[in-house]
This record gives sequence, C-alpha cells and structure tokens, in this order.
Amino acid sequence: ARPRGAPVVIDARTGAVLTAVDAPRALASAAAYAQGPAHAVHEGTLQEDAFTHSRALDMHRPLHRVRLGDAHDTVLYISGTTGEVVRDATRTERQWNYAGAWLHWLYPLRGGLVDRYWADIVNALSLLGIAAVVTGGVIGILRWRFAGTYRSGRRTPFPSAWARWHHVAGLLFMVVTLAWIFSGLMSMNPWRIFDSDAPALRTNAMHGGPLQLPHAGAPVAALLQAAPTDTRELRWTRTAGHALVQALPASGPPTVLDAHTALPHAWQPGELEAAAARLVDAPLQRVETLRAYDAYYYTRDAHTMTGGTDKPLPVLRLVFGDPHASWVHLDPHTGAVLGRLDRHRRTSRWLFGLLHSWDWLPLLQRRPLWDVLLVALSVGGTVISLSGIVLGWRRVRRKLGWHTPAAPQAPMR
Repeated sequence: ARPRGAPVVIDARTGAVLTAVDAPRALASAAAYAQGPAHAVHEGTLQEDAFTHSRALDMHRPLHRVRLGDAHDTVLYISGTTGEVVRDATRTERQWNYAGAWLHWLYPLRGGLVDRYWADIVNALSLLGIAAVVTGGVIGILRWRFAGTYRSGRRTPFPSAWARWHHVAGLLFMVVTLAWIFSGLMSMNPWRIFDSDAPALRTNAMHGGPLQLPHAGAPVAALLQAAPTDTRELRWTRTAGHALVQALPASGPPTVLDAHTALPHAWQPGELEAAAARLVDAPLQRVETLRAYDAYYYTRDAHTMTGGTDKPLPVLRLVFGDPHASWVHLDPHTGAVLGRLDRHRRTSRWLFGLLHSWDWLPLLQRRPLWDVLLVALSVGGTVISLSGIVLGWRRVRRKLGWHTPAAPQAPMR
C-alpha cells in the first residue's frame, strides 16, 4: 500500500504509474545524483535507521540505502515510493550525528523494544529535568551569600571545586537551562497540546482543475526557448484557474509562463487574493504584504535546524476570521501556498522556536553573533551537566561504600 501522503509518480513518456522502486532504479537515481563516475553499491532496503528517524520520511518508506563509494563515503537514502534521493549523509555528517542528534533525541531508544515508549520517555525525562533545575536553582539561591561571605571568604559554601563550579554555573545559566529543557519538551508537542481541530486548507480553491499538459499546450521546446538559459526544471501547475509552467533555475525564483502560449504570466490585481480567500471557510479579514522577514515568517541558514526551506520575499499574509485565527502565506509570484499558521502553531513558535533555538531576528540577521551566543550558553550548560555528573557519581560511590569516606567537615557559617 502506498504510504499516506505519498505523491503519485507517472512516467512522462508512457503515462505509466510507478508502482515500486527496485534496486536498479535506486542505483540509477544515485548515479544521477552523483553527476559523475561513481561506484555505487546497493545495500538493501530499510524502514528506519539512525539517520532516518524523521517523520517527514514516512511517506518514502521503505528506503533504499546506496553507498556512492566517493571520497566522502556518502550514503544515499532513496525513496521507495518515488525513487528520488531524500537524504544524503557523508561520513563526517554521520559521525557528528552520533555526537549530536543521536544522543540529543535519545535515538538509541528508537527502533527497539522500547520504541513505542520513546516519546513518553523523552517527555518524562524533560519533566524530571525541569524539576531538577527548579529545585536546584532554589537551593543554589538560598546557599549563595549575597551579603557577606562564608568563613572561606567565598560566597559559596562548598569546599569542593566541582561543587563550587556547579553552584556558580547553576546560578549563571539556570534560566537558560530551564528554558532549553522546557522548550525541548515543547518540541515534542506533548499530549498534542499544539494540535488543533482546524480543517485542512481547501487547496482546490487555488490549485484545482485540469492541467494544460504539453501535448495540449505549448510544446516543451517553446517553453524552454521562453525560459531563462539556466533553467533546470519545468513544472506544470494549476493555480487560481490558470495552467502555468514554472521554469526553475539552479537558484533563485522561477519564471512563470502560460502553459498554452509560453508567454510570461502576469497576475491581475486582486486575482490571487480572490482565489486564496476560499482556502479557509471563514471571512478573509485582511491581506498583508511582507517585504521583510518578521517574527513568524523568517528564514534560517541551510545548515541549521529547520533551515534550508524556501522562504521567498515579498509574500502575502492572509488573515482569516475563523475560530483558529488562521494565517496563510502565499507567494505572489507563483501563487503557491507556502504554509498555514493557526493560533496553536504561533504559540509553538514562541515556546519552542524562540526558547530552544533563539529564533530572534536581531540575532538571526547578525551571524555570527547568534553562533557566539549559542556556543557560550552551551558551554555554560555543559559545565552544569558535567559538574552535576561528577558530584552525583561521587555521591553514589559514597552510598555504595566503594571508598573510605572522607572525614566530616564542619559546615561553614
């Protein structure tokens, strides 16, 4: 059975529907991806492994794993539904994945006997982490001498260097650590608190109707002649009642052509807004034109989390008066629906995007200021964690009697 949400792939020459992707087709896709000599080896199919846990890949499973045999030891994951490359991972990326996402998201627990409980385990540990930060912060504040010092001359009472580091770092980075743990919990959408019962967009209002395919419209040669010389792909679409062709270059916005005449297409004033008003079964309250990124519509560098997605400017923001306070973003150049934000998703943007990733425009627009700040805060969190582990391990050893306990010391006053 075709995975839910998976696209239907049709051969443009024969009209045959692609029903399965076999190993030869996966190797052909890998060869096209390599764009040069490669010694690709098909390593079989899989449902999920350490590098393919993302739920965005569900529609492509099972995945073909192909090793290119290049200098970077690149592994490709090829969709079992469409035959396209959906993930590439060099040796360096795979190694850093183990040090990063694999540990961060507790992926060692995925795919085994406890896989079904993975989300519950992450949520429970997050709640325990929040409780630890709050209680530890309260104790740390109470033990800190804001006026005067202890007999040691310090404001912290702990004689151990590790304990002092933990105390001071905890006070300095307590709020940030709490924000990270809490926002990490929010990223899991615990108990589906960010889900709404909003009905799906009525996309037929924008993209419904018959396409003007090549055999009934302008020939491909005419479209390529009208398109820029660096065009890499022609994409037939149906938008707001028009059969269009998008000529996509290697980078930058596409050129929009009429599918029948091959002439550049221009939208009539208000035409897109009128069609988009039917996307939601509610009154369209206003249309805003965004010419710069803002708190809800912004971009991040391709190498960062949630980065690399196409966020063109200018963009239209359609604000609807439905119970979910829906916003729809629309590309005024192509007419493409870029996404929907309801009240729940806008709340998630603050509780996760801001608190966890510091998605704040003054920082995102001033790289590497964002990088420096995040690295510095991460170092602070590392000091808290590492010192806490050392202190905890020492306490466990004492409780288990694994060494002779040190002579008791009189408390400092």
